[in-house]
Amino acid sequence: MRIKSKKEGLKVFGIFALPGLFVFAAVVIIPFLYGLYLTFTDWNGISSATNLVGFDNYVNVFKDTEFWKSLLLTLKYVVCSVALVNVVAFFLAYVLTSKLKGVGFFRTGFFTPNLIGGVVLGFIWQFVFSRVLVNIGSTTGISFLSKSFLADPTKAFWALVIVTVWQTSGYMMLIYIAGFTGISADVLEAASIDGATGFQKLKSITVPLMMPSFVICIFLTLSRSFMVYDLNLSLTGGEPYGTTVMAAMHVYNKAFTSRQYGVGQAEALILFLLVAIISSVQIYLGKRKEVEA
Repeated sequence: MRIKSKKEGLKVFGIFALPGLFVFAAVVIIPFLYGLYLTFTDWNGISSATNLVGFDNYVNVFKDTEFWKSLLLTLKYVVCSVALVNVVAFFLAYVLTSKLKGVGFFRTGFFTPNLIGGVVLGFIWQFVFSRVLVNIGSTTGISFLSKSFLADPTKAFWALVIVTVWQTSGYMMLIYIAGFTGISADVLEAASIDGATGFQKLKSITVPLMMPSFVICIFLTLSRSFMVYDLNLSLTGGEPYGTTVMAAMHVYNKAFTSRQYGVGQAEALILFLLVAIISSVQIYLGKRKEVEA
């Protein structure tokens, strides 16, 4: 009987788990290990000859001032994007879980930008920042809008943040809505009977009980912001004067434009480790707060 159940278990594993493990290994594990191997070579992406160079690529990474400059810019972008996306998404979810008419229409409308690809979205907003707003500024005499956002380094950075918030907030909003609907109405009603104001209920009841939603949304926005490339490419292209080149774009240029695959792969590995560490710490701290709540 035990032998039969063991065979049944292996059969179920082979049918359901083995294909998934094979795909995961083929798509994630093997490319990752091969990329790790490339960090110790001088392969240029074209030549069939590959020489081992030890840790020279990692030494070159630490000497690459442009990489660290792009990484610092990416960290600034991540902080701004994560904060604004989650604040906007939380506010939208709070409003749309109130008893308002047409809530379904607004949910769909706010979520729609997330369905548009980053490249298409970048070109759409490039037209808005370079043409529409400039024309409005010229017509109304508003000097702030008379020049394209994308021609100024500071404004170009904030243009990236604005588009990211516009694209991502709707998706995060749905997660927060799920969190709001999971809060028992009896708890909120009891707090109201005890004399709690709307802000007190939000601070002492809603936010602590929403901690699982905060953990998920912050993790998703963190990972997406660190790996931004398509929007960076289509909206600013790293311009003006290379001041908006994010880490992912720098890694791509290093590997595919400069033909330094080893150095580019080493920079990608460092970026991956940074994202993994920050995300792990964020999840750990979030889970602790979740338990306390």
